[in-house]
Amino acid sequence: MHTPVTIIGAGLGGLTLASVLHVHGIPVTVYEADPSQSARTQGGMLDIHDYNGQLALEAAGLMDEFRAIVLEGREAMRVLDRDGTVLFEEADDGTGGRPEVMRGDLRRILLESLPADTVRWGHKVSSTRALGEGRYEVTFADGGTVVAGLLVGADGAWSRVRPLLSDATPAYTGTSSVEFYLYEADTRHPAAAKAVGGGSMIAPSPGKEIFAHRESGDTLHIYVGLSKPQDWFAAIDFTDAAAATARIAAEFDGWAPELTSLITDGDTAPVLRSLHALPTGLRWDRVPGVTLLGDAAHLQAPNGEGANLAMLDGAELAKALAAHPDDVEAALTEYEQAMFPRSTEVATFEGVEVHRIDSDDNTAHGLINMFTEKGQ
Repeated sequence: MHTPVTIIGAGLGGLTLASVLHVHGIPVTVYEADPSQSARTQGGMLDIHDYNGQLALEAAGLMDEFRAIVLEGREAMRVLDRDGTVLFEEADDGTGGRPEVMRGDLRRILLESLPADTVRWGHKVSSTRALGEGRYEVTFADGGTVVAGLLVGADGAWSRVRPLLSDATPAYTGTSSVEFYLYEADTRHPAAAKAVGGGSMIAPSPGKEIFAHRESGDTLHIYVGLSKPQDWFAAIDFTDAAAATARIAAEFDGWAPELTSLITDGDTAPVLRSLHALPTGLRWDRVPGVTLLGDAAHLQAPNGEGANLAMLDGAELAKALAAHPDDVEAALTEYEQAMFPRSTEVATFEGVEVHRIDSDDNTAHGLINMFTEKGQ
């Protein structure tokens, strides 16, 4: 006998959990706030690592589907100085352990691995409450409710399930990201496209950086990171795209024009994303019948590991439940005891600690030194 699993959130972590549960024949239902699979775009490219994210896809039996969506060549990367000089470049020879895929494509193959009625779209959770004896009532925005005997919060930073386990809430990290897109870059934005190269490009500086990805379809996706208080961003009117773009670009005055054009020549209005994190090392006492995964459990500032960890959480939780079919608490204990330390490991790039954007070492030369140390 298996207790049916109720998952809140159809992001990558929740869908990986559902997919691996389905592989093991465990009944599962996913409730998602989005009204449909195509209700909104799913973000940019993700590098899926051979030591966590790919292990989760293997557990779901989706490695062939994963390989089919890999964007060839996008693992190439380069580091530029603020004057546009390419100081470091690494080609994608096809042997790297971090192939790049579009988040939307990854979500699609996970959804396609599930029976059609697994995900219940248009179910935005407004609250959850304990009923006792490991049972929980989930209330949706439309007033509907479900009762779960095994509830998993895979509902991200502002999880409605987390309060059942912890009173922790995300806090602003001190850094925000502003996103831009350049379309048909090679023909319409050739200087910017040349600066980015065939994969990813980063031009770092203490307190600020420009990061760009070459996505599918000749699209450049730009992330401008700035370490500023939230009040600074609040003073910018992001409904006035031209004025907001000019204000962000002013922070890079004196930088090479091919770099600042990644901001000023954007084909979309700038989108502000404030970056939040849960307390490092967050843990909770075992509470019967409920747990968390991914950002709901261990939200961190972006470091390249978030999606990978969420997927691994999902796969490991599913495997624990399959291994203890008649003892949910043993499964949840086993999962959490492994998840807690895994999620608090220092973010690294192939074993070398990654600099924070507000670090004095967040420079082109500091980043290159990190890569050089990685290669030793």
